[in-house]
Amino acid sequence: MKESVFNPDPLTASMIHHPHAQLAADRALRTPGASVPPAVLMAQITDIHLGFDPDNPGEFNRQRLDQTLAVICAMNPQPDLILATGDLVDRGDVASYRRLREALDGCAIPVLLCLGNHDVRDSFAEVFPECDSVDGYYQYERAAGSLRLLILDTLEEGRHGGAFCETRAAWLTARLAERTADPVVIVMHHPPVEVGIEWMNTHPEEPWVQRFSAAIAGQSQVKAVICGHVHRAISVGWHGTTISICPSTAPQVALNLSPIDPDRPDDRPMIIADPPAYALHRWNGDIMVTHFDTAEEHPVLAEYDDRMQPLVRSLLTERPA
Repeated sequence: MKESVFNPDPLTASMIHHPHAQLAADRALRTPGASVPPAVLMAQITDIHLGFDPDNPGEFNRQRLDQTLAVICAMNPQPDLILATGDLVDRGDVASYRRLREALDGCAIPVLLCLGNHDVRDSFAEVFPECDSVDGYYQYERAAGSLRLLILDTLEEGRHGGAFCETRAAWLTARLAERTADPVVIVMHHPPVEVGIEWMNTHPEEPWVQRFSAAIAGQSQVKAVICGHVHRAISVGWHGTTISICPSTAPQVALNLSPIDPDRPDDRPMIIADPPAYALHRWNGDIMVTHFDTAEEHPVLAEYDDRMQPLVRSLLTERPA
């Protein structure tokens, strides 16, 4: 097992969902005197929507989640942690959270949980009682190598879009005022930006967006904002940082940038059965690089064998020693 760079703050360590306590502890410890790995690798899953088909033990969304977790856990190198960025379940019910916990119990990688608009805090707390809240919201900080991860709660129960009240904004402002030289990645469900798909858009003048924008204004330590919600892979430059939106493990949203009329259904595709997907975020100590992939078999057209070796050698010799 590789040495992990995931270092939970003792004050917030209970926010991790990890059933294998000793394994989690082993991954979080560094060998005395060992050098710190230069990169942090984080996998992201989002919009799981367990319980969409609540009476089906072989639920489609559960199969897609299991498929995605299997791919992530088999990676080499293995991610240091997994970010699960909201809409963990579809109806906010306790039974679905129990099925989520069952699915995550089979994962040997620490998982950080974030809430989305389909989640319900009371039901979530019943199944994940180890997850502490601050002022009634599931916001917390983690350390991952040199990174500070700030996980935000953008849930307003009964509302599809995001929310970020004064209380939550004050918590974020206070965290950003601490250790201002340390790089920060913000993790939350709702993207604070228009994406062009009208029925999934966030309007830039929504009060919660204005509040969030004000909190990070001028904060050059914010290197990236990691989101879900849209069920598509999207990258946006925004307010001096980068927003990365992860596609879902549940079915994806169709790409259609044409206007939509709420009074005139036009039979356009809205949800499509593209494969379950995930993101990989690699922090190299300076920049964040994000990759998106699908959890399916990829036909191989070339492999690293004797025929490809000259190309590899040539490419590597072009780089500085």
